[in-house]
Amino acid sequence: MAVLSPEARRLLESDALVHLVTLNPDGSPQVTCVWAGLEGDEIVTGHLQRRRKVRNVERDPRVVLSVEGTGAGEFGLREYLVVHGSARVQEGGAAELLRRLADDYLGPDVEFPPRGYSAPGYVLRITPERVGGVGPWTGDDA
Repeated sequence: MAVLSPEARRLLESDALVHLVTLNPDGSPQVTCVWAGLEGDEIVTGHLQRRRKVRNVERDPRVVLSVEGTGAGEFGLREYLVVHGSARVQEGGAAELLRRLADDYLGPDVEFPPRGYSAPGYVLRITPERVGGVGPWTGDDA
């Protein structure tokens, strides 16, 4: 398991959209934008329905996350974080997680999903295995 630096943790706990890459049955990549947060050392994403990304992880746990940072590197290019990891599907808990994440992504006065939404949904729990990209989370000075 790779350890997320404080800078990577801050980015993952911000309102930055996360690109989640899973693998389709034919091996091709499937990409979607998701909200993400942290629970301990795991990256978590909530999904109200069992769509392709959830089914893909049930079949093949390999995932990659890409997150655009806010800083600029040496040449003025935007920093970005890439996390390669292994995911598992937890049934239930999606609505609660999404309500917590909605504070960052939509604002503190917005309820998403709306109260009364009863479907349990799915939470992807991602264990980081390798961290890269361009930025302070890589540990590189270059």
